[in-house]
Amino acid sequence: MKILIIEDEQNISSFVERGLNISGYETEVCGDGLQAWEKLQTVAFDLIIVDIMMPFMSGLELCKAYRQKFGYATPIILLTALSTTEDIVKGLNSGADDYITKPFKLAELEARIKALLRRSGINPEKQNDDFLQFSDLTLNIHTKQAIRDGKTIHLTAKEYLLLEFFMQNPNRVLSRRTLLENVWDMNFDTNTNIVDVYVNYIRNKIQPEGTSKLIHTVIGLGYILKEE
Repeated sequence: MKILIIEDEQNISSFVERGLNISGYETEVCGDGLQAWEKLQTVAFDLIIVDIMMPFMSGLELCKAYRQKFGYATPIILLTALSTTEDIVKGLNSGADDYITKPFKLAELEARIKALLRRSGINPEKQNDDFLQFSDLTLNIHTKQAIRDGKTIHLTAKEYLLLEFFMQNPNRVLSRRTLLENVWDMNFDTNTNIVDVYVNYIRNKIQPEGTSKLIHTVIGLGYILKEE
């Protein structure tokens, strides 16, 4: 479950990010509207939280632009210090689904997030069972597809099993023997290079040009899934 937080006040963005991370959501933070707009061109989010008063591109402008280009599938919550009826109507008319006025309690924000996600057909309580997440890479255990940089990555059955095992064991060095025993469920000759071949297959798929490296070789030991 991936949420974009767009807020130029660092104390507020840190407060929201920390609270949502503790609750199991993956978050990214942008400090101004223009940076967020550029991010939204390439990365898909399940929900967007945006402050109205933003530098370079206001929350209302971003909301209108997002709806015109990407439609209404992704819920948007506006954060605002403006609480008059006119301000709220402007926010909702720009395409927002809900708003919350500052100052607010994290519990209220989380309740609104859950309500909007359910309305969108997503059960927030079940997301951790449906997806594996590492950095900006998501693995859907039902469709057997990966998503990175907003793009769907199609995997063969064995590629999926190998990537799934890596994502179930992040930041841990996995030997070739461990991968053979858990992914192939067979005792291959230890001289086989089948692990190296399949690691290269999934590397080429999940690490296209311009993205950071996730699967690293540990010389003499095996491989590790970690951020650069």
